[in-house]
Formats: sequence, structure tokens, C-alpha cells
Amino acid sequence: MEKDEFIFRLIDQESLRQYEDIELIASENFVSSQVLKAAGSVLTNKYAEGYPNRRYYGGCQVIDLVEQTAIDRLKQLFQAEWANVQPHSGAQANMAVFLACLQPGDHFLGLGLSHGGHLSHGASVNFSGISYKALEYGTEKTSGYIDYQQLEHIAVKKMPKLIIAGASAYSREWDYKRIRLIADKIGAIFMVDMAHTAGLIAAKLLNNPLHYAHIVTSTTHKTLRGPRGGVILIGNDFENPWGKTNTNGRIKMMSEILDSAIFPGIQGGPLEHIIAAKAIAFYEALQPEFIIYQKQVKKNAQIMAKLLNEKGYKLISGGTDNHLVLVDLRSKFPKLSGKYAERTLVNAGITANKNMVPFDDRSPFLTSGLRFGTPAITTRGAKESLIEEIVELIDVVLSNVDNNKIIDSVKKKVNILMKDYPLFAW
Repeated sequence: MEKDEFIFRLIDQESLRQYEDIELIASENFVSSQVLKAAGSVLTNKYAEGYPNRRYYGGCQVIDLVEQTAIDRLKQLFQAEWANVQPHSGAQANMAVFLACLQPGDHFLGLGLSHGGHLSHGASVNFSGISYKALEYGTEKTSGYIDYQQLEHIAVKKMPKLIIAGASAYSREWDYKRIRLIADKIGAIFMVDMAHTAGLIAAKLLNNPLHYAHIVTSTTHKTLRGPRGGVILIGNDFENPWGKTNTNGRIKMMSEILDSAIFPGIQGGPLEHIIAAKAIAFYEALQPEFIIYQKQVKKNAQIMAKLLNEKGYKLISGGTDNHLVLVDLRSKFPKLSGKYAERTLVNAGITANKNMVPFDDRSPFLTSGLRFGTPAITTRGAKESLIEEIVELIDVVLSNVDNNKIIDSVKKKVNILMKDYPLFAW
């Protein structure tokens, strides 16, 4: 069979783009060579519907060991009692929780998309907003921090069955204890989606939500630096509050319901090549070097926030406690949309993404904000000095969005700069 030259040329082009450009998308990272190798391994050939030692296919004796290793390592990493490593993505992990905890039409409460929430936390175009009745809380207008008073007011008034914490564009620590108290007050399940901050939590640089939440979901990429995929965890398993029973009349534990929600609820065969890659990523996250890396991720984000602020950019919440910085462009460039700023930065070899900011007056397709993150650039070896150079280049680009000559010159500087920062340095 002939080689598919076209697709492999495109892969080579993408590889070159990743190597030459500065990656500042907060939800992206670079995996290790061994994670990459596992993701492209012969495990992709194997069907393994079910769970370790409970499969619907034969020949799973090796696959069972791979998946059980991933489960055990993930539990160790986050001090969990139970874990499911099969979700194909973070959104599907969230979907499984909804299937397990809610009935169609039930109310739940999550952070609004325009305030930093995620599509799967109640956006009207997503399954979560289509099949269920989404309520939303937001951030305080002055501080940019989560408005916990508003959250409690809505929870007590509307009595949602599920409360979600977690975000895709919120740069501060969460008060999980406070939200758990609110959830207990109204008898709701408390779920945390830690997709963005999982790596920092694993390194004990942010609070572990498993100490407070009933259920925790996450992706395995982003700060966790693994392959694209999702997971679900429980700190302490518990009987489901709706009295669901098995065929013997015993009340099911939540772990059983969640297992069933993933398979056969929303997925068929698990991606065992990706689960093997997840297992390797969890192993890497258990090493001392991972803590050093996460400390640098956080340090780089803080220096980026400081320097952007000094250059006159308004930061939502004034700074960051994690790996990302959310910028309101209106503070310095009132007429510049996030969409146009993103496109111009990409043309200059700097990859970031447009993002809505709280109380945005532009649509989600334009936005008034930009989101920057440091996980990927830190994986390539960035320290504070490189972050200083990057912020300088960002400011030059955003100050000259219609000057193609300057944009081209920045692109050349970026490509030269990144030659000293290899993709597989670890």
C-alpha cells in the first residue's frame, strides 16, 4: 500500500509550526516522547468494551494490566478512592456525571461561559444546556473573583441537583470548602471540573478538590501534560442519593453508576492506546521533576501577569494563582477585538486564543479578551527571562496590528528564538 504523502506532509507542517512558534494557549501542552509513542502503539488495534477483568471481548489480559495501572497511578496522584480512565475527553467525563446524577430537565448550577466557565457547564449550544436546565453564577464585577454570595443565593432559591466548580478561563484559586457547604445545605451533588489546573493540583500547588467534592472530572492534557482524554475521580465513594438499585436490590454506589454512565452509557470501546499514554503521563506526574515543572509554570504565569499589567493591560481579577492570564483588551485597545488580536498574534508566530471576559460587550465570536497560558512554553524550558521577551513581543504585535512589516519581523524573531527551546527536552 502506498504511503499517504498528503497527510504526512500536513503532519510535518504541523510539527514545524509547533517547533517554530510560541505556544501560549492555556489548554495546550507538549507530551513526552514516550507518551507520544504509546498513543501511536498497537494498542489502538484492540477492542476492550467493559472494564479490567470484566470485558465483553477476549484477549484483554494485557489490556487489563495497562488500564488497571492507569487507574492505580491516577488514584495515587490525587489521593482518590476510585477512578475511571476511559472518557475520551473532559466533556465526555462531564456528560457521564450528568447522566449519572441528573434526569433530563433537572436544574444544575455552573459558572457562566462569559465569566470563564466551560461549554459543558451549561452553554445553550452544548448537551448540558440542551438536555438540562442550566443556572449560572458569575464573577464579581469589581474584583473579578467568583461571586460566592451570588452562587449561594441562586442555589438556595432554585435548589439545583448539581453544583459545578471549575473553569476554562479563571485564573484564581477556588473556595471548594465554601461551595461544598452550600451544596450540603440544599442537598446537591458537588462536582469539580479540574481540567485546567489538574497538573498544579497534582503538584500540590493548588488545593485538591477531592477533599471537598463528591465527584471530580478532568482532562489529561493541559497542565497534566498527557494525551488528550478525560478521567473521573471520587475521593470517598458514596451511596447514590436517589436509591438506584442493582438486580439484587442493593443500593448502588456512585462509582458503579459512573462506570455504567461511561460504558455502556455514552461510550463503546475505550481507547486503550490513549489509556496507556495516560498511564505514562500519570507516572511522569508522580516524579519529583514534575513538581519543579509546575512551580515554573506558575512562576511564569505570574511574571507574565505582572509584565502585562505594567504595560497597561487590564487583567481579570488583577493577576493569577494558576497557569493562565485573562486580558481585557479594552483597557488599552478599545477598538481591538480578541478575534483580530488572536489572528494577528498567530501571524506573528505567537499562538493564543480570543476569550470572552466577564460582562463582555462583544459576542463570543469576537470577544474583548485574550487568554494566555504558560504550560506549553514552560515544557519547552521557558524561564522568567524568556517570558519577559515574549511579553515584549506580544505588546509590539498588539500595538501594531495593521503593520505587516512589523508583524513579519516579529515572526522571524520568534522562529529564531524558539530554536533554543526543543520540543522534546524532557
